[in-house]
Amino acid sequence: MKRATDHPSVLDHVAGGGLLSRRLLLQGAVAGGGAALAGAAITGSARAQEAIPEWATVAGERARGYGMPAEAEAHVQRAILEPYADVAPQFSLSGTPHHRLRGTITPNGLHFEVHHGGRPNVDPERHRLMIHGLVERPLQFDLAALERYPMVTATHFLECSGNSLFNAIMPEPMQAGCDLLHGLLSNTEWTGIPMNVLLDEAGVKPEGRWLVATGGDGPSLARSIPIEKLMEDAMLALYQNGERIRPEQGYPMRLLLPGFEGNMNVKWLTSLWATDAPAHTKHESGEYTEILADGSSVKFTFAMGVKSVITHPSATMTMSGSGLYEVSGIAWSGAGPIRKVEVSADGGASWAEAELQGPVLPRALTRFRLPWAWEGAPAVLMSRAEDATGAVQPTREAWKARYDPSNFLHYNAIQPWQITAEGEVQNVYA
Repeated sequence: MKRATDHPSVLDHVAGGGLLSRRLLLQGAVAGGGAALAGAAITGSARAQEAIPEWATVAGERARGYGMPAEAEAHVQRAILEPYADVAPQFSLSGTPHHRLRGTITPNGLHFEVHHGGRPNVDPERHRLMIHGLVERPLQFDLAALERYPMVTATHFLECSGNSLFNAIMPEPMQAGCDLLHGLLSNTEWTGIPMNVLLDEAGVKPEGRWLVATGGDGPSLARSIPIEKLMEDAMLALYQNGERIRPEQGYPMRLLLPGFEGNMNVKWLTSLWATDAPAHTKHESGEYTEILADGSSVKFTFAMGVKSVITHPSATMTMSGSGLYEVSGIAWSGAGPIRKVEVSADGGASWAEAELQGPVLPRALTRFRLPWAWEGAPAVLMSRAEDATGAVQPTREAWKARYDPSNFLHYNAIQPWQITAEGEVQNVYA
């Protein structure tokens, strides 16, 4: 093992383009070497001449009832899209700025949103949830009644099936950050009531193989859900990262279906109607059906595929000179936990396995890291994830070959970032 202060060219390379052994991360070598390369030495005389900052000489601000981000971080916001602003401003999307975040948990105020009819102003005292249809005991719950049930807590991602749509359909790569390119994805610690508890109480009849979930927004968004998923790990979520679910996320309650496409995780949930067959609602037959390359269509592709994206560095960023960096990103899969993430710095010619930051949870974002010695030459960074089922993230070429050119749903292809000799990071297809 080389010393942390050794020049990057003599460190432990594991793949082309300057990728280094993940063992360096575990032993802290890159952190020490990076600090030595990026930091500036301070002499005793310079330290003595440095002025004491004004905030260290006066009393600070008083306590406030709800903490807010620092003023200097005010730019860390979601990217908002209103594609039909002239005719339907209530339809909007807002993407999580993953390139400005670290870790895996998404702050509540930065969780992505997709609104088909705007955000309803729900009165929690009047909101009700009904379980009816093919059940022995039709039930109705208000919020006070639900608060008396035992709850569980679990961390899971939500991803819109239209996430990464610009890469899926645009002939030339769009130059934008992760908030616009891959921002319809967030990861949260959810707390609520297991759905199997409520369904067992209602007594779903054997012929009740599906439940139609309906939301309390203007369009009454509705999706059909197989009973097996609801009994396995679904949750009636009431809390998000420890506080009440935000209005944008379905206050006062939403359905959580770990690993399933975001549209099925119905917000402002009002009804679960047990039926013997799917309802083929507008939102599952008209908007969330995929067209294949041969012209046929496929429905009910509920689970999100295995996927990853490098967030640091990523498009719209600029490198700060050659030397040591940490390549970092997120990986996830609707089928279970992430098994492995590989990183390439030479456009896929060679790959190195990244370090996975624990805990690696099923159907949750996993942070991966790998040290990289960038020598200032053009490079193409990409990541490739594999989940516990053995599924591997495809190339864009392979993904496009399966679908009609108009399809953008469930896009999970490898994301390449090109670094120019000047250090600019760009979105490319490779």
